[in-house]
Formats: sequence, C-alpha cells, structure tokens
Amino acid sequence: MDMKTRVAGEVQVVDLAGRFDTNTVPPLAAWLEQVTSVPGAHVLVNLANTTFVDSTALATLVQALKRCQQVKGELFLCGMRRPVYMIFELTRLDKAFNIFVDEEHAMQAFAN
Repeated sequence: MDMKTRVAGEVQVVDLAGRFDTNTVPPLAAWLEQVTSVPGAHVLVNLANTTFVDSTALATLVQALKRCQQVKGELFLCGMRRPVYMIFELTRLDKAFNIFVDEEHAMQAFAN
C-alpha cells in the first residue's frame, strides 16, 4: 500500500493506493491515532486507488471513527471503487461511515 498524507485547509487527508490489509495497516493506524485525537478533527481517507480492504483495515477505520467522534470531530471516506464499496456494504459499515463519491464532495460536506 502506498500512503500519502497532506493537509487541505483544516482537513487532514490521506490518499491510499493498493491493498489495505493486515500487512499494510500499521503506518496508517499510527497516523490516524495521531490526527483523530485532536479536538474537532476533520479527517478524510481517500480510497480512490485502493484495490482491497480486509477486516483489520476495516477495524482500523472503525477505531479511528470512534476516536474522532469522541473529540467531536468527523472522519469521512471517499472515492471507493465498487469492489471496496461492496465490502463496506456486506459488513454494513456503509451505514456507519459518511462515504462520498470523490474528494470534492467530501470537502463540501466538511465545509457545511
């Protein structure tokens, strides 16, 4: 997995590419723990170039979402390819997360 982090306005953004699984989770988990602990955190995980997610990856995202909610922040996901989105549907996590078609729509939601 390739991971690139950046800041867009007040939003911490991470772009993921490739497989997001047990072997590739640790660096993202560490980054998410850091940015989701800040009060009022705005975090966007861009999955546009992610080809696969496993249960460890999903658990990492759920933990980050909970941490973010505890500090009155928001964590959004965007850009999912159909196979990745299907995993979220099957696990019903599509109901837990705010998932946007692309980064532009997610950024508009943060602004509101």
